Amino acid sequence: QVQLVESGGALVQSGGSLRLSCARSGRTRDVFATAWFRQAPGKEREGVSGILNGRNVQKYYSPSVRGRFIISRDDDKNMVHLQMNDLKAEDTATYFCATGTRSMTIAGVLEAENYNTWGQGTQVTVSS
Repeated sequence: QVQLVESGGALVQSGGSLRLSCARSGRTRDVFATAWFRQAPGKEREGVSGILNGRNVQKYYSPSVRGRFIISRDDDKNMVHLQMNDLKAEDTATYFCATGTRSMTIAGVLEAENYNTWGQGTQVTVSS
């Protein structure tokens, strides 16, 4: 079993930056991918960015955040970070960290159905 705890959410002005962190514990050796999802009120959960485990670090981004967000992994501390730059009002949402233990295709990295462990979420609010 994997446990996840997110942190770093806050209120920030448009154009600002935030760094979200996901602390992973438990059977993290079984993790195939870790991803960030977000959900705004009244909207469906959206895959934002994902990163695979292993030496060959592969990263994936949704078109809405590519070029502004950067995902990274700190294996020594078992953390996954999401650096969010040039934040916009439409980035306002609760952000969730999730891990999946099953192999998935590139197209599936940002699909919520492929993830079986979720954190509690951290709120990001961007004021315009």
